[in-house]
Amino acid sequence: MNRRLHPWGIAIVLLVCYTVACAQNTKPVAVVNGENITQDQLDKAAAPELRRIESKREQYLLGLEREKKKAVEDALEDMVNDKLLATEAKKRSITVDQLVRSEVAEKVQAPSEETVRRFYDDNKAVIKGTFVETALEIRNYLVQQGQDAAFTNLLAKLRKDYGYKSLVEPERAKVGIEGHPSRGPATAPITIVEFSDFECPYCGGLYPTLKRIEQTYKDKIRIVYRQFPLNSIHPRAQKAAEASLCANDQDKFWQFHDAMFADQKNLTVEDLKAKAATISMNTSTFATCLDSGKHAAAVNDSVTEGSKLGIDGTPAMFINGRFLGGNQPYDAIAKIIEDELTRTASR
Repeated sequence: MNRRLHPWGIAIVLLVCYTVACAQNTKPVAVVNGENITQDQLDKAAAPELRRIESKREQYLLGLEREKKKAVEDALEDMVNDKLLATEAKKRSITVDQLVRSEVAEKVQAPSEETVRRFYDDNKAVIKGTFVETALEIRNYLVQQGQDAAFTNLLAKLRKDYGYKSLVEPERAKVGIEGHPSRGPATAPITIVEFSDFECPYCGGLYPTLKRIEQTYKDKIRIVYRQFPLNSIHPRAQKAAEASLCANDQDKFWQFHDAMFADQKNLTVEDLKAKAATISMNTSTFATCLDSGKHAAAVNDSVTEGSKLGIDGTPAMFINGRFLGGNQPYDAIAKIIEDELTRTASR
């Protein structure tokens, strides 16, 4: 049988040869000042970049498959929502637009100036502009958030009233959790694996949201933290990640985690050592661990695994293996959790 090798297959074979040195190849590829540069030397020099390109290809393909699966899930959800809204509107002898207006738009009030100001103060690290310049935009955003929450609650009620069960299994990734810092019972029905960066402002924005998720769902939730420092744009993230694992050695990971997210602007090595002192760690042991780079390899391994899972930015979460990227609002996270709890209960 004549089997043609797919171009990607050729790329993978070439990559293996470049990185593993399939056979010695001393054929010259260039001559500089009378000295040969051999194919082996070229292959070795190109290997890191080829590995990066291959990783990028894997990320792209994973992302593409994830988008295709999500498109199907979204289409099903839209169909279900349309049927539920139409059924409820018919029951009330009104149109769907009238139903949504009465249950969503008319029930959400504009936020007070105090609420807008508080939002600005809590998020000014990622807001471009002064309070005066952004107040109207913030107000509109909060109104939209309220309407989105009201619409979500309406659909949740209708699903409960009329009955709903999805037979489509969501896309799930297998994400390593063993040996990584976690809190919440190991038997919890929901496991959230968060890939995060202590210097990332969007991760800092997600931090209070996950706190709220934990408070709401309590023993139904287990949070697992995975390292994904974006070293190219966050120069202090790598050492902060290592520091968290040094704290973990002393069973202080979550205290240190919280301390860093509460003060993201101060993450130099000296700042990290000062933070260790504030949470009653053995500061000498901590400093030795951090200065030695003891956990650098573990941090890098976590980044490598995250990249293979298609992660190219932070924060990124896997809720029972279901991917959710970015600083997502509470309702988006809770929606997946509620769906998972429903699926678990029906098994």
